[in-house]
Amino acid sequence: MTIAASCAGGRLTVYLGGELDHHEAGGAIRSIQELIDEHMPRLCALDLSEISFMDSSGIAVIINAGRKMKAIGGQLCVENPAEQARRVLETSGVGKLIAVASNG
Repeated sequence: MTIAASCAGGRLTVYLGGELDHHEAGGAIRSIQELIDEHMPRLCALDLSEISFMDSSGIAVIINAGRKMKAIGGQLCVENPAEQARRVLETSGVGKLIAVASNG
């Protein structure tokens, strides 16, 4: 799994790539929390365009990031989910809790 980030104007974008499964979820949660703590953004966007596989552990990563952002008074959104990740998001209903924006 790869994790990269950029921050500008109160918006933190976290780019996730590779497989987001139970083997990678714990590390992803820690990395995202550290990035949020470092930048204290008003908005955190998780970009899933490079995720090749995601299971329910990915939902846990998203929910955890959402809780962290809520705790600091910010918001979380998910952007550009790759096809397989989009299906997991739709099936889970996470879009009822966190905004999900598709890339097309």
